[in-house]
Amino acid sequence: METTEFDGRTALVTGGARGIGAAVALRLAEGGADVAFTYQHDGAAAEAVAGKISGMGRGALALRADSGDPAAIEDAVDRAAAEWGRLDVLVNNAGTYAVGPIADLGAAAFDRSVAVNVRGPYLAARAASRHMRAGGRIISIGSNVADRTTFPGHTLYALTKTALAGMTKGLARDLGPLGITVNLLHPGPTDTDANPADGPYADTVRGFTALGRYAAADEIAAVVAHLASDAASYVTGAVVHADGGFTV
Repeated sequence: METTEFDGRTALVTGGARGIGAAVALRLAEGGADVAFTYQHDGAAAEAVAGKISGMGRGALALRADSGDPAAIEDAVDRAAAEWGRLDVLVNNAGTYAVGPIADLGAAAFDRSVAVNVRGPYLAARAASRHMRAGGRIISIGSNVADRTTFPGHTLYALTKTALAGMTKGLARDLGPLGITVNLLHPGPTDTDANPADGPYADTVRGFTALGRYAAADEIAAVVAHLASDAASYVTGAVVHADGGFTV
């Protein structure tokens, strides 16, 4: 097997069975990493992603876990580290997308959104830091709406994704002495099952980007892979945009 950029490294991707998360898991495996990933509901999709990773000759571990459950997300990190005796990369991708009029989104929606989109990444990073050596990478997936909330109904979602910027900067300072980098990636509109490029609002959304198109999930995964690589060893506390110019 040829030597590749992530040979000998291990990764955990939360929400890795579909969309951007699946693309990230497969990209890291293509680079040589053994990859664990979490999923919540779609066992068939998780099995398919694990099969593709195994087919590359890499280790694969699918873990059912709700990122809104503190014990479940910390256990997933610990199990991933135990599987291969180390953890080098954590990608916080799992999220929930609660949108609608603010009058319709009360305490329950707020608590669930914060639990999954903010507390989950924080606890996963906290748990991962116990296993990581110098050279560890923590990357969270945010959203372009954190910097440009173009449409009504995104208050709660934008709030949670904006919180990740502060978390990223704080963790970068806390974990820098350990040689661990922490970064945040804000994707723009990306063609996935949940947000298809041929959806009912896609033409309007495309019009807000400078490139006039949606990203492929692989394009977002490529940026994650760069942040996880040795080439990004001096990048930490950064908020990186891969949004096709949505926020320019």
